[in-house]
Amino acid sequence: MLVKGLGSLLVLAVGTFLLGMAEFVIEGILPDLARDLNISIPMAGHAISIYALGVCVGATFLIVLHKLRPKHILLGLVSLVFIGALLSVTAQSYVWLLAARFISGLPHGAYYGVGTIVAYRLADESHKTRAVAIMCAGMTFANLLGNPVATLLSGALSWRLAFAVIAVGSLVDLLLVARFVPNLDPLPGSGYKGQFRFLRHLDPWLIILATMFGNGGILAWYSYISPALVDEGGLSASLLPLYMAVAGLGMVIGNLLSGWMSDKYKAGLTAMVLQGVAGLALLTVFFTVEWGLVHLALMFVCCGCLFGMGTPEQLLIIEHSKGGEMLGGCCIQIAFNFGNAAGAFLGGLPISWGMGYAWPAMVGMPFVAIGFLLLLAFHRRYE
Repeated sequence: MLVKGLGSLLVLAVGTFLLGMAEFVIEGILPDLARDLNISIPMAGHAISIYALGVCVGATFLIVLHKLRPKHILLGLVSLVFIGALLSVTAQSYVWLLAARFISGLPHGAYYGVGTIVAYRLADESHKTRAVAIMCAGMTFANLLGNPVATLLSGALSWRLAFAVIAVGSLVDLLLVARFVPNLDPLPGSGYKGQFRFLRHLDPWLIILATMFGNGGILAWYSYISPALVDEGGLSASLLPLYMAVAGLGMVIGNLLSGWMSDKYKAGLTAMVLQGVAGLALLTVFFTVEWGLVHLALMFVCCGCLFGMGTPEQLLIIEHSKGGEMLGGCCIQIAFNFGNAAGAFLGGLPISWGMGYAWPAMVGMPFVAIGFLLLLAFHRRYE
């Protein structure tokens, strides 16, 4: 069944590729964007937080759209990707950029929520996590290929070209979704109140909170990775596209490895182990931030853990939100991106206070540790 639905999964991956560029390209172009708009790097970092808040708001669309066919929802969401990217290309001020980034974030969480459900329904029982991993692979390849190229274009020409690529790609994706994604029936209706019943139980809350703390902890550090590698680590600014490719490679490997591990072992156990590794890596970053090549290697590990955790967590929320799968998808995306928003904001505070680029890792480490403990509790009680 996974092979039969592979074409549809790859089309969904094109969408996550564009969303991956929309979300993470900002880290690579942050210094160029700040210079062009005449703002500080911490202020430019608010564009990361506002995107994540847009994701949280947009994910709630799934609560009211649950009666529609998944394909129709996807078409509307890809259209929003185009609008947000177009507004980002034309941004002329800090406020305009924040508004564009908020709109760009609106379709992100909802797309992942619906895409996860489609991938889950297309795959057989023994390949469900791998099906979700294929859909998520688009975002990892965005960080391996799309964002490094966009970073290169930003340095050579203009940061606006990155968003222009997203705008053109979203138009192509509209055609692909219309042509290749099957027109699956809506999920069985449980009414608006029925969607919320699963939240009476502890297991989904453990998944949601672990996701929020884990992502937030890593993003507190990763949001400022470019100046950390260059200003603190002493690495060459001209090689930033290569550094972004290293991060992307870690994401690709982490995502694919966790899909295999989750199907072979347990999804909660896989996410817990990866979150523990990420916490240790962040602690090490704090003490080795001036060693550029070591920091680069730790970035590879952390990025692998970041996307390795995401795939099993998305699968788990679908399995533990029966009768409210759309709302479950909404909640997990809010958790991902509320964590991202809080992490980017909190990680920027010590930089604003002049404490240096080692401290965002120390800010993030305890949050990742909390996520690890929550997943440990989930694994022991429910797996």
